[in-house]
Amino acid sequence: MRIPLPKVRELIEAVRAVVKGPFTTQFPKKVDSVHPNFRGILKFREEKCICCGACVQVCPTDAREIIVDQEKGVRRNIHHADRCIYCAQCVLFCPTEAIYHTPEFDLSRTERGGWDTTVEKELVYCEICGEPFATKAQLLWIAHKVGDLVNSNPTLFLTLYQSLGVALPQEPPFGALPYRSGTMRILCPDCRRKTYMTEEWGY
Repeated sequence: MRIPLPKVRELIEAVRAVVKGPFTTQFPKKVDSVHPNFRGILKFREEKCICCGACVQVCPTDAREIIVDQEKGVRRNIHHADRCIYCAQCVLFCPTEAIYHTPEFDLSRTERGGWDTTVEKELVYCEICGEPFATKAQLLWIAHKVGDLVNSNPTLFLTLYQSLGVALPQEPPFGALPYRSGTMRILCPDCRRKTYMTEEWGY
Protein backbone atom coordinates (compact mmCIF):
# COMPACT_ATOMS: atom_id res chain seq x y z
CA MET A 1 0.00 0.00 0.00
CA ARG A 2 1.36 3.35 -1.02
CA ILE A 3 1.55 5.99 1.74
CA PRO A 4 0.69 9.52 0.43
CA LEU A 5 3.46 12.03 0.91
CA PRO A 6 2.68 15.35 2.61
CA LYS A 7 2.17 18.36 0.40
CA VAL A 8 4.57 21.28 0.41
CA ARG A 9 2.00 23.60 2.03
CA GLU A 10 1.42 21.15 4.86
CA LEU A 11 5.16 20.85 5.45
CA ILE A 12 5.51 24.63 5.62
CA GLU A 13 2.64 24.91 8.12
CA ALA A 14 4.17 22.15 10.24
CA VAL A 15 7.57 23.90 10.34
CA ARG A 16 5.88 27.23 11.15
CA ALA A 17 3.94 25.60 14.03
CA VAL A 18 7.19 24.16 15.46
CA VAL A 19 9.00 27.51 15.27
CA LYS A 20 6.20 29.98 16.16
CA GLY A 21 3.86 27.73 18.12
CA PRO A 22 0.34 26.53 17.26
CA PHE A 23 -2.09 28.84 15.43
CA THR A 24 -4.88 28.26 17.92
CA THR A 25 -5.15 30.48 21.00
CA GLN A 26 -4.57 29.39 24.60
CA PHE A 27 -7.92 30.76 25.84
CA PRO A 28 -9.01 30.56 28.66
CA LYS A 29 -5.51 30.07 30.09
CA LYS A 30 -4.38 33.17 28.23
CA VAL A 31 -6.97 35.79 27.21
CA ASP A 32 -6.45 37.35 23.81
CA SER A 33 -6.50 41.12 23.28
CA VAL A 34 -9.43 42.66 21.42
CA HIS A 35 -9.95 45.73 19.24
CA PRO A 36 -10.48 49.00 21.22
CA ASN A 37 -13.99 49.32 19.73
CA PHE A 38 -15.00 45.81 20.76
CA ARG A 39 -18.38 45.75 22.51
CA GLY A 40 -17.66 43.65 25.55
CA ILE A 41 -19.48 43.29 28.86
CA LEU A 42 -21.39 46.44 29.88
CA LYS A 43 -20.70 48.07 33.24
CA PHE A 44 -21.93 51.10 35.21
CA ARG A 45 -19.91 54.01 36.48
CA GLU A 46 -22.02 54.05 39.63
CA GLU A 47 -20.92 57.53 40.69
CA LYS A 48 -22.12 58.95 37.35
CA CYS A 49 -25.44 57.11 36.99
CA ILE A 50 -28.44 59.29 37.89
CA CYS A 51 -31.11 56.59 37.26
CA CYS A 52 -32.89 58.84 34.77
CA GLY A 53 -34.18 55.90 32.73
CA ALA A 54 -32.87 57.03 29.33
CA CYS A 55 -31.16 53.68 28.81
CA VAL A 56 -34.42 51.88 29.53
CA GLN A 57 -36.26 53.90 26.87
CA VAL A 58 -33.82 53.01 24.08
CA CYS A 59 -33.10 49.35 24.92
CA PRO A 60 -34.67 47.17 22.19
CA THR A 61 -34.61 43.92 24.20
CA ASP A 62 -35.83 45.13 27.63
CA ALA A 63 -32.42 44.34 29.05
CA ARG A 64 -32.67 47.45 31.24
CA GLU A 65 -35.28 48.14 33.88
CA ILE A 66 -36.13 50.94 36.32
CA ILE A 67 -37.79 49.95 39.61
CA VAL A 68 -39.05 52.44 42.20
CA ASP A 69 -38.61 51.03 45.70
CA GLN A 70 -40.51 53.40 47.97
CA GLU A 71 -39.91 51.18 50.99
CA LYS A 72 -36.17 51.89 50.75
CA GLY A 73 -36.65 55.31 49.13
CA VAL A 74 -34.55 54.51 46.06
CA ARG A 75 -34.90 54.15 42.31
CA ARG A 76 -33.11 51.07 41.04
CA ASN A 77 -31.51 50.80 37.58
CA ILE A 78 -31.04 47.15 36.60
CA HIS A 79 -29.12 45.71 33.65
CA HIS A 80 -30.20 42.16 32.74
CA ALA A 81 -27.06 40.99 30.94
CA ASP A 82 -28.67 37.72 29.85
CA ARG A 83 -31.06 39.72 27.60
CA CYS A 84 -28.47 42.17 26.26
CA ILE A 85 -27.50 42.10 22.56
CA TYR A 86 -24.70 44.68 23.00
CA CYS A 87 -26.20 47.13 20.50
CA ALA A 88 -24.67 50.06 22.47
CA GLN A 89 -27.83 52.18 22.37
CA CYS A 90 -27.67 52.67 26.14
CA VAL A 91 -24.04 53.74 25.87
CA LEU A 92 -24.89 56.20 23.09
CA PHE A 93 -27.89 57.84 24.79
CA CYS A 94 -26.73 57.90 28.42
CA PRO A 95 -26.54 61.63 29.26
CA THR A 96 -23.85 61.18 31.91
CA GLU A 97 -21.67 58.55 30.17
CA ALA A 98 -22.34 56.22 33.09
CA ILE A 99 -22.48 53.07 30.92
CA TYR A 100 -19.48 51.75 29.05
CA HIS A 101 -18.26 48.65 27.23
CA THR A 102 -15.35 46.67 28.68
CA PRO A 103 -12.95 44.48 26.66
CA GLU A 104 -14.22 41.45 28.61
CA PHE A 105 -15.94 38.88 26.42
CA ASP A 106 -15.92 35.66 28.41
CA LEU A 107 -19.54 35.17 29.51
CA SER A 108 -19.33 31.49 30.37
CA ARG A 109 -20.16 30.47 33.92
CA THR A 110 -21.47 27.42 35.74
CA GLU A 111 -24.46 29.02 37.55
CA ARG A 112 -27.57 30.35 35.85
CA GLY A 113 -28.14 33.47 37.97
CA GLY A 114 -26.02 36.43 38.97
CA TRP A 115 -26.13 38.27 35.65
CA ASP A 116 -27.88 41.43 36.82
CA THR A 117 -26.02 44.66 37.58
CA THR A 118 -27.79 47.21 39.78
CA VAL A 119 -27.37 50.87 40.70
CA GLU A 120 -29.52 52.59 43.35
CA LYS A 121 -30.12 56.33 43.81
CA GLU A 122 -32.10 58.23 46.44
CA LEU A 123 -35.62 59.30 45.48
CA VAL A 124 -37.02 62.82 45.65
CA TYR A 125 -40.67 63.19 46.69
CA CYS A 126 -43.11 65.93 45.75
CA GLU A 127 -43.94 68.09 48.79
CA ILE A 128 -47.61 68.33 47.81
CA CYS A 129 -48.74 64.96 46.43
CA GLY A 130 -45.98 62.94 48.11
CA GLU A 131 -45.19 60.91 45.00
CA PRO A 132 -41.58 60.23 43.89
CA PHE A 133 -40.77 61.91 40.57
CA ALA A 134 -36.96 61.88 40.20
CA THR A 135 -33.75 61.00 41.97
CA LYS A 136 -31.68 63.50 43.89
CA ALA A 137 -28.71 62.66 41.65
CA GLN A 138 -30.79 63.49 38.56
CA LEU A 139 -31.93 66.88 39.90
CA LEU A 140 -28.41 67.78 41.00
CA TRP A 141 -27.04 66.82 37.58
CA ILE A 142 -29.61 69.06 35.85
CA ALA A 143 -28.87 71.88 38.31
CA HIS A 144 -25.14 71.78 37.52
CA LYS A 145 -25.90 71.42 33.80
CA VAL A 146 -28.02 74.58 33.55
CA GLY A 147 -25.62 76.69 35.64
CA ASP A 148 -27.01 80.09 36.71
CA LEU A 149 -30.40 79.24 35.21
CA VAL A 150 -30.94 76.92 38.17
CA ASN A 151 -32.38 79.90 40.07
CA SER A 152 -35.40 79.97 37.75
CA ASN A 153 -36.62 76.57 38.97
CA PRO A 154 -37.39 76.21 42.72
CA THR A 155 -37.25 72.40 42.60
CA LEU A 156 -33.72 72.51 41.22
CA PHE A 157 -32.24 75.26 43.37
CA LEU A 158 -33.85 73.99 46.59
CA THR A 159 -32.46 70.50 45.96
CA LEU A 160 -29.05 72.01 45.18
CA TYR A 161 -29.02 74.31 48.22
CA GLN A 162 -30.18 71.54 50.54
CA SER A 163 -27.35 69.31 49.29
CA LEU A 164 -24.92 72.16 50.03
CA GLY A 165 -26.37 72.62 53.51
CA VAL A 166 -27.54 76.21 52.95
CA ALA A 167 -31.28 75.41 52.90
CA LEU A 168 -33.43 73.26 55.16
CA PRO A 169 -36.21 70.89 54.06
CA GLN A 170 -39.64 72.43 54.57
CA GLU A 171 -42.46 70.93 56.60
CA PRO A 172 -45.70 69.95 54.82
CA PRO A 173 -47.99 72.97 54.36
CA PHE A 174 -50.97 73.41 56.72
CA GLY A 175 -53.95 75.69 56.23
CA ALA A 176 -54.00 78.65 53.87
CA LEU A 177 -50.63 79.59 52.39
CA PRO A 178 -49.42 83.10 51.64
CA TYR A 179 -49.46 84.18 47.98
CA ARG A 180 -46.94 82.25 45.82
CA SER A 181 -45.46 80.47 48.86
CA GLY A 182 -46.51 77.14 47.36
CA THR A 183 -44.13 77.63 44.46
CA MET A 184 -41.06 77.69 46.72
CA ARG A 185 -41.18 73.96 47.26
CA ILE A 186 -39.79 70.80 45.69
CA LEU A 187 -42.67 69.74 43.44
CA CYS A 188 -43.30 67.23 40.70
CA PRO A 189 -44.06 68.74 37.26
CA ASP A 190 -47.82 68.13 37.61
CA CYS A 191 -48.10 69.79 41.03
CA ARG A 192 -45.85 72.64 39.89
CA ARG A 193 -48.20 73.32 36.97
CA LYS A 194 -51.29 73.15 39.21
CA THR A 195 -49.67 75.44 41.80
CA TYR A 196 -48.74 78.08 39.23
CA MET A 197 -52.18 77.94 37.60
CA THR A 198 -53.95 78.22 40.97
CA GLU A 199 -51.86 81.10 42.28
CA GLU A 200 -51.67 83.03 39.01
CA TRP A 201 -55.19 82.55 37.64
CA GLY A 202 -57.20 81.07 40.49
CA TYR A 203 -58.15 77.92 38.56
